[in-house]
Amino acid sequence: MFLRLFLFLLVITSSFSGRLLAESRRPNVIYIMADDMGYGDAKPFGQQRCLVETPGISQLAREGMRFTDAHTIACVCIPSRVAIMTGRYPWRIRGERQSGPWGFVTPRVPTDHFTLGKMLQQAGYSTGYVGKWHLGTTMQTTDSQTQGLENVDYQLPLTVGPRDYGFDYSFILPGSLDMFPYVFVRNHEFVGHVTKQRGWSAFHRIGPTEENFEDYLVLDTFSSEVESFIANNANAAKQGKPFFLYFALTAPHTPISPHPDFQGTTPLGNYGDFLQDTDHCVIRTLAALKQHGLDENTIVIFTSDHGPGAYAGNRKQATFNNIKMLEQQGHFPSGIYRGYKFSIYEGGFRVPFVIKWPGIVKPGSTCNRLVGLNDLMATLAEITGTALTDNQAVDSISYLPLLKNPHSQGTRKNLMMASTHGYALRTEKWKLALCPGSGSPGKYGNTPAASFAWHLAIDQFGRNPTPEELSEPAFVQLFDMVHDEREQHNIAKKHPTRIQNMVLQMQNQFATGRSTPGPQQPNDFQQINFWARIPSWVLQKETPP
Repeated sequence: MFLRLFLFLLVITSSFSGRLLAESRRPNVIYIMADDMGYGDAKPFGQQRCLVETPGISQLAREGMRFTDAHTIACVCIPSRVAIMTGRYPWRIRGERQSGPWGFVTPRVPTDHFTLGKMLQQAGYSTGYVGKWHLGTTMQTTDSQTQGLENVDYQLPLTVGPRDYGFDYSFILPGSLDMFPYVFVRNHEFVGHVTKQRGWSAFHRIGPTEENFEDYLVLDTFSSEVESFIANNANAAKQGKPFFLYFALTAPHTPISPHPDFQGTTPLGNYGDFLQDTDHCVIRTLAALKQHGLDENTIVIFTSDHGPGAYAGNRKQATFNNIKMLEQQGHFPSGIYRGYKFSIYEGGFRVPFVIKWPGIVKPGSTCNRLVGLNDLMATLAEITGTALTDNQAVDSISYLPLLKNPHSQGTRKNLMMASTHGYALRTEKWKLALCPGSGSPGKYGNTPAASFAWHLAIDQFGRNPTPEELSEPAFVQLFDMVHDEREQHNIAKKHPTRIQNMVLQMQNQFATGRSTPGPQQPNDFQQINFWARIPSWVLQKETPP
């Protein structure tokens, strides 16, 4: 009897210890996302076309896996971040209608939506967010009106911010580094005293500024916060309470403002120095993990929210085709790809993407399968054993199988994307753009500019199209991404049936409320017009001169 009781207790104890051991081995996760960093700005991706050494990103590539066909969902900041945070295409989601300018933007995601932070909290993770937020906040105002330049009460906390989206700790800048207000917010409380009005070099947007705020100190400040977060959570992580940290950089987005320690450190100039400053955030993060003995049980992901701005370069001021001077020096921020931020071409969507996961991901490996940044939620759900319901992460597909075997068949077969003036669908080797030209006004350098491209398409078609004719080959672009990854040859006229099928696929994915298998789900919007961003005169009877 005693022996049976001893064996029973031994089994129970072993089972309990096994569960504790399994929990203690759940990986921590750090997601580092640069702002406006092009595919070619990171040395492991740009290679010979990148004139700047990026030792932090290169270390991740040596110790982890490069993804060479990773894409953002939108080539501008907010919708890209919405997709990552929700696992849903951003055109399904309605944010608040009343909004302030720039960093005063109000919430772009309703607080009752399921988010990455909420999912990981439910999985037992401590969650943190450090860096650029740009998903909208609700600030308290002196006149009860929508927050803006003159009515925010900086003595009072945010009423909506990262905490409402599942983050236990946060230290954020409300918008980009050249978007006022220029003040940090820790756990919904403004840091310091907003007593100045300042603007920064690129666009010189003058607005409310904390009295000690300096643009060149922001990356250093964020990295220090990350180091503190890792230190504060290290012991708990070792005891079975892992952490998730979303580290959203503000660089190399304008203003191009490297810390003095990095000024003059690269032959490329100011832009190259800023890339080095940006990369150093990765180096410091990896060093902090190693210092606290967490580097062997932490997944580290590095990527960018979309491609580089054509207005960014060595000139401090944002200027037309500023980026071309970098290319003339031999540095190509978009790598081999066509286009930049705002455009429908790959330079706006294809981003550096690398994952380090010791013991799972083979060091120095490469995966050429299609993935989207919106796939983060489903991937982390599978890694953490979190069951997603039918209405959660409806556009997110796990790439965990690729982490184990990069040569396996990828589960993502298609991906929808949007420029500022056009939508696109990638399905297997094909990419369809529902617009002629760059899908961008071309103000800063993308070509052909949308207006010019529509004029040319109408001339070739012989007249203005009807709404039903907008998917005719004259008004769309089709590329074979296997044989023409630089998107030099529009073969739409050769494949009219394929175009119609791809358009129908896009419409069906919106109508069903999801792009993954499962029951139909509602969108916040009742319908979507995939040609809503075209110039208003396109559907007129006569084209204006």
